[in-house]
Amino acid sequence: MEKKHLKISAATIWTSSVFLGLLSSVPQLASHQFNWAEAVVNAGITAAFAVLMWYFNLYILPAQTKKQRQSISYPKLLSTLAVGLVVMFGLAWVQQLILSHINFGPTMLMVEVRGILINLVFYMFLNLLQQNYENQSVSMELERIRNDNLGAQYELLKQQVNPHFLFNSLNTLKAMVEGAETQSVDFIIKLSDFYRYTLESRKLDLIHLSEEIQILDAYLFLQKARFETGFTFKNNLSGDVLKTLVPPFTLQLLVENCLKHNIVSASKPLNIKLYKDNDKIVVENQVQLKKGDHNSLGVGLTNINSRYKHLLDKDIEIYDDGIIFKVKLPLIYEYHNY
Repeated sequence: MEKKHLKISAATIWTSSVFLGLLSSVPQLASHQFNWAEAVVNAGITAAFAVLMWYFNLYILPAQTKKQRQSISYPKLLSTLAVGLVVMFGLAWVQQLILSHINFGPTMLMVEVRGILINLVFYMFLNLLQQNYENQSVSMELERIRNDNLGAQYELLKQQVNPHFLFNSLNTLKAMVEGAETQSVDFIIKLSDFYRYTLESRKLDLIHLSEEIQILDAYLFLQKARFETGFTFKNNLSGDVLKTLVPPFTLQLLVENCLKHNIVSASKPLNIKLYKDNDKIVVENQVQLKKGDHNSLGVGLTNINSRYKHLLDKDIEIYDDGIIFKVKLPLIYEYHNY
């Protein structure tokens, strides 16, 4: 996650610095030998030091690394104290030039101690404020991710239990039964298998690719009964790739998108391919969009991409040149990623 820098308003910096300057002159106001010139110079020196240290601490604070976020960086603390000593020495020298009658030795010691205390308070305060700011940012990011994940799961459930798909499947089954087709029983079994997979997998984040292929096979059998020779499907996945993991119903949803948005007919069959390309699983089809489908919202692809983003912090790749449409899914290895 990108680190956000803490910001302090200029009004806060200058107001607090002036206040510290006035506060440093309080002992002189209580003195019987009060001197306005000394009080003003002392207040000005302290205020100038406070302003410089404000900006210096704000400058070095964002330079902390991720490992130092939850702890004080002692090298940074020592560096800011060292810079503060040098700056205060310079300001004490300026004070000596203005008020030459004051003994430089005791004055320098007093302002140096004051500078160390001011600098230490500034650094600790900013460090605490930065950590609190980052913790709030992390909490907000986690809450956003949780809400997005719940939204993705809800969308997934809507895709899994699709009323239109069930309606079309029952209509197809009705036609098969009326025609006394021998595959009616197989159709009922596959439809039952598909919804059983839905109930078993809907609460899982990941399943093995071999299990996803079973879901896809059941879905394709149902679609073949509906579209017959209107599409072809070629699965070139085998071997170790079937042992990898995938969010449930990912491939089914991608194939469903192919059939939903493209022309599927015996005269112009839609060819869908499933294969591995480097470290990606690819679902590919030629583009033959239905009329009026050029501005599809892509809810299914957004759903899939959200789940991969949450699980791997990776995006899926979408390729569309108007002729070929591809969706590339990152491989998820059980012991490397999960």
